[in-house]
Amino acid sequence: MWLLLLALANAREIAGVSIPDSATVAGQPVVLNGVGLREKYYIDIYVGALYLPAKTKSSTDAIGKDAPKRITMHFLYKQVTKAQLVETFSEGFAKTAPPAGTPDQLYAMLSDVKAGDEIVLDYAPGAGTTVSVRGKARGTVPGKEFMVALWTVFLGSSPPTAALKAGMLGG
Repeated sequence: MWLLLLALANAREIAGVSIPDSATVAGQPVVLNGVGLREKYYIDIYVGALYLPAKTKSSTDAIGKDAPKRITMHFLYKQVTKAQLVETFSEGFAKTAPPAGTPDQLYAMLSDVKAGDEIVLDYAPGAGTTVSVRGKARGTVPGKEFMVALWTVFLGSSPPTAALKAGMLGG
């Protein structure tokens, strides 16, 4: 019972979603840097959470450090299709210049999601970015360069929304 209370005390809630204060990526602990809400046309789409080895408000540090890190997308909207996810990531990648072919690797791992589903993006130095959908690992895109491009989609100069970026950076 006390473990449940401890777990609840070590979580943040946003839009009804409980976000843990820490996680493990590639066997290394990471801490919740911040959370933000992705909205489109005043509709809540997902809660985004950023986990890093140490908290920072710097997008440059969050993107560029070659260390274990995680982005979690917890979906709130009733359904987001794979085509919608691909379109959204494509718009972001158009501004980040990812390594050739790497977005296609990501797109192949995506699927339709619905309210309550999560997409987790885990980066491990030397291995790459592992994409998990609904708790199942779908594959890994190798290379730091891809991670930098992907994290820039969320935290760079043209994020999905300024509020999402600010929240993930602890704003």
